Amino acid sequence: MEANNTFQKKFNLIFFILIILFIWLQYSSSENVRSLKIPYSEFQKLLEENKINDLVITDKIIQGKFTTPRPDKMNAFSTERVETELVKDLNNKNITYKAVHSSNFLENILSWVLPIFIFYAVFYYFAQRSGKEGIGGGFLSIGKSRAKLYVETDVKITFADVAGVEEAKSELQEVIDFLKNPKSYGRLGARLPKGILLIGPPGTGKTLLAKSVAGEAKVPFFSISGSEFVEMFVGVGAARVRDLFLQARQKAPCIVFIDELDSLGRARTGFVSGGYDEKEQTLNQLLAELDGFDTMSEVVILAATNRPEILDPALLRSGRFDRQVLLDRPDKVAREAILKVHIKKIKIDPQLNIEHIAALTPGFTGADMANLVNEAALAATRKHSESVKEEHFTEAIERIIAGLEKKTRVVSLKEKKIIAIHEMGHTLVSAAIPNSDKVHKVSIISRGIGSLGYTIQRPSEDRYLMTRQELLDKMAILLGGRAAEVLVFNETSTGASDDLVKMTNIAEDIITKYGMSKNLGPIVFDLQKNTILPTVFSGNDQRPRSEETSKKIDSEIKMIIDEAVMRAQKILELNRQLLEEGANLLLEKETLGEVDIKKLIEKIKFLPI
Repeated sequence: MEANNTFQKKFNLIFFILIILFIWLQYSSSENVRSLKIPYSEFQKLLEENKINDLVITDKIIQGKFTTPRPDKMNAFSTERVETELVKDLNNKNITYKAVHSSNFLENILSWVLPIFIFYAVFYYFAQRSGKEGIGGGFLSIGKSRAKLYVETDVKITFADVAGVEEAKSELQEVIDFLKNPKSYGRLGARLPKGILLIGPPGTGKTLLAKSVAGEAKVPFFSISGSEFVEMFVGVGAARVRDLFLQARQKAPCIVFIDELDSLGRARTGFVSGGYDEKEQTLNQLLAELDGFDTMSEVVILAATNRPEILDPALLRSGRFDRQVLLDRPDKVAREAILKVHIKKIKIDPQLNIEHIAALTPGFTGADMANLVNEAALAATRKHSESVKEEHFTEAIERIIAGLEKKTRVVSLKEKKIIAIHEMGHTLVSAAIPNSDKVHKVSIISRGIGSLGYTIQRPSEDRYLMTRQELLDKMAILLGGRAAEVLVFNETSTGASDDLVKMTNIAEDIITKYGMSKNLGPIVFDLQKNTILPTVFSGNDQRPRSEETSKKIDSEIKMIIDEAVMRAQKILELNRQLLEEGANLLLEKETLGEVDIKKLIEKIKFLPI
């Protein structure tokens, strides 16, 4: 760093001197502009009248001075030379003169070379400055690694700032112990894994956990995204991989973190394109570096991805990224721990029930919980509250799940009644089905892009398995809104479109994915890959089947859908009066909380078993 500063100072000094020299040359060459340019005919006339003297004659111009002062205070003149018997005329007039052989070689060279040199100097100057922004950055270092280096004092994050991933933290604890005392790990011949791969959905804290490992170990931390290796030019990515590992060895002990490894390590195909692919070359170089990376070099390679299924198998074999740490969506206990970490940054109400808020957020990731806390604080600020209360968290949950409240959307009274009947249908069917999730809130206020109303259920516990009956219960609840519309208005609306999509997907999964058909047996017809993220094409990979089998599948799906429709209709017919009463109450208040819903469903009638 000191050498770079010394070089920079010298370069700045030379650059400044060259600029001064260039300005001086321009000033010197502009002296001629201050002399009066006259035509040659006037020069001859002045010569005849003895009004000029001190001539300097070159092969192109004649310069001299006037013998008498002029009104415009121009004492010198210059004119373009025309070949005549000039010497004879000058001698006749007894005028002092001399000949000068003009040589513009230096001026011509400087006028061409100096601007080019200045342009190069400016380019080099900005290239050096941009190189300071990151390791290997800049115009003149395209093959250098772009990893950001955080020294020991830069990473302030520790395990105390990461909650809800206790198993992953315990798995990485030995990495910290190795970095702190690497010699003790080699005394029995054991070695640390070369690479550790953090796997999990977006927002589960993979990058945060990697930083916390560096913060706990107090070692330098290299951070780079997989996409930063790949460039348009073939070979650049491989050069950057080599440079990154070279820097890591020089800074050992340290941690190298490669985020979004899937953008670099996508599985190679058997298709030969006729040339070397840049991504493939970069991946090959990474594999070679991992093979040649000394396990006792006190360097730990961490990587993160949310799509492990597309990674090249060579990356995951033993000796490379041979240890995978899973970071799944947090359960209720983990969400509560995450909330306790994030609410330290805001002023909360002492009566705030954190466990209740954690129960309202099934499926939320760590990033979602951080966003929830921020949205709750913003809601409290907008309402000029002294602290963040549970009602603000509830409002934030609704905003995240259902979208922004559409206060300016004008809905006619007829549509409001349809929406109220629809949402109350969901509520009553859910309340009439044993062991279903409790309804936390129901509203006919528009939210988001297409939501005209919403019903929020609060699960009593996190679920990882669902039985066939529970899936059928879920289908009946989704059909409750449509069944209520048919019962009251003898007509259906487009408001149930999203419910029908979800219900149909559940019915298809029961038959084709979970093998729960009584007639077809435990056969899986959709070969869905094991992916962390749901994809648009998740259900397109089908097992080859006959036309007769396809008809049986369609028949089974229709049969369970019809059963769910009949069940929802029977529940609502049994509670027709309560449906009208609840819809009227919803039209009056627009939003019903747990207290109002509890009073309403106390009168509900259940179907006979």
